Amino acid sequence: MSNVIVITGASSGFGALTARALADAGDTVYAGMRETAGRNAPQVQAAADYAKEHGVDLRSIELDVNAQDSVDAAVARIEAEHGRIDVLIHNAGHMVTGPAEAFTPEQLAELYDVNVLSTQRVNRAVLPGMRHRGQGLVIWVSSSSVKGGTPPYLAPYFAAKAGMDSLAVSYAGELARWGVETSIVVPGSFTSGTNHFAHSGHPADTAVEAEYETRYAGLMEQIAGKLAALAPEGADASLVADEIARIVALPRGQRPYRVHIDPANDGSEEVSEVADRVRRDFLTRIDLADLLAAQR
Repeated sequence: MSNVIVITGASSGFGALTARALADAGDTVYAGMRETAGRNAPQVQAAADYAKEHGVDLRSIELDVNAQDSVDAAVARIEAEHGRIDVLIHNAGHMVTGPAEAFTPEQLAELYDVNVLSTQRVNRAVLPGMRHRGQGLVIWVSSSSVKGGTPPYLAPYFAAKAGMDSLAVSYAGELARWGVETSIVVPGSFTSGTNHFAHSGHPADTAVEAEYETRYAGLMEQIAGKLAALAPEGADASLVADEIARIVALPRGQRPYRVHIDPANDGSEEVSEVADRVRRDFLTRIDLADLLAAQR
């Protein structure tokens, strides 16, 4: 039986690629995005064209992760049409670049809202159905910046992703006894196939930003160039989409807790191995080893 899947932030980048990869695998995929009748209308049409051309079940749906009403309406529609959601993929996110001091607290709060609080809105709408059925899969698209080497001028984004990853870790244990699986997918830096850098936000305090430019002139261009040089040939964002599709296709009970797709090899995988081992060991020591895998 094919899966019913909803993925957030699916208008472009990892989200759009993943939606197509999963639809190609035979699943029913709802590509969540906001402003489907406005700014993202071309993306809606592109998804519809893809579905028709390839004979797959790929559907765009209005889903603004920053608005609970929009999230609730999207989930209610999917459950009304299919009676369930088998897989939830947290992909929506936004990046900003610039010196941390130049961002206002309000900007950091907005970024946290998109990258972290959005997952809580969607979880509260989707998880009741998964828990009551005693099965489901939640995939979190994290970032190698959470535990890997981190260049400067990306601090607000990195901090938000770290918050999201921590939330994913806690949810994994709390959903295990309900039979709901967790997989955390950790992409590294991809300079092709996504719009992260092109669409990144910038500091509101331009005066402070200008001061930093006197000491760090051209830093972001230097970082982007170095990251591109580190990536081996063929390191495209489609690698992330393919890995997510692979995880979804695995039998229940065989899905990995955490996987890395990091062409630049920034060290995240090595650090995560230690952190995840410590988590396993600690839960075992306090007699909660059953939380390490979803119960069948």
